[in-house]
Amino acid sequence: MIARRHLLKLLAAAPLFGVGDAFAAIPRVTQLMEDAKPLPKIAERIELIGRGLMGVRYQGYTLIGSATRPEQMVVRDDAFDCVTFCEVVLAAAAARNRAEFEPELKKIRYLDGKVDWRARNHYWADWCQRNIDNKVCRPVMIGEPFKVTKDVNSEPAVGRRKFVLETIPGERLVPNARLLSPGDIIGFVSRRPDLDYFHTGFVTFGKRGELLARHASRSHRRVVEERIEDFMAVNRTRSVTILRPAETTAVAGLR
Repeated sequence: MIARRHLLKLLAAAPLFGVGDAFAAIPRVTQLMEDAKPLPKIAERIELIGRGLMGVRYQGYTLIGSATRPEQMVVRDDAFDCVTFCEVVLAAAAARNRAEFEPELKKIRYLDGKVDWRARNHYWADWCQRNIDNKVCRPVMIGEPFKVTKDVNSEPAVGRRKFVLETIPGERLVPNARLLSPGDIIGFVSRRPDLDYFHTGFVTFGKRGELLARHASRSHRRVVEERIEDFMAVNRTRSVTILRPAETTAVAGLR
């Protein structure tokens, strides 16, 4: 028999699902959406909401579903991996009210908003292209793109895919930081030929104007900010992609 204390721990750690439970599952984000309501620009709302989630713990594999297990809509703000951090912050900043949050999250996370494992954006390259196609984001380029070809098969049940990524060489970022905006989404291209990207996060700026990434870090085990050039040097990253979230209409009351 499971001890009552252990059972309570399991229940406390479990994510909540469904429209009715969505805001009980994200108390931090709910309050941050309310705080961000007066801000007219999505970049400002992303900045406030993302900053408010600093220190939240990192946890991989937070989504539920597989080729043989039904997909479930996961809504939580107690733990993130790098992708779910971006998705939750972006959905919270784009939603005009509470009723729009979960549909926004579905649109960002799944092809055509369909909660299904095969519709999930397993590859970040797909995530980017699909969220460009649905007008959630638009690409940002600095100079001529540096094309990188990837032949990936990290999700065997999804199938082998070939991507041609239009990227920004890493050495162009810091000298052109003025062309970037807080809230831009940065994807770090993998050096492996069989993997498209290895990490993602949001662009932000430090007090002295230094270019930072705000991201859910596996190595730091929490949401942190790091200098982008240092992160790229440690990970020997050659190129990145940048997406800029699309503006939405003025945020209405969160009801």
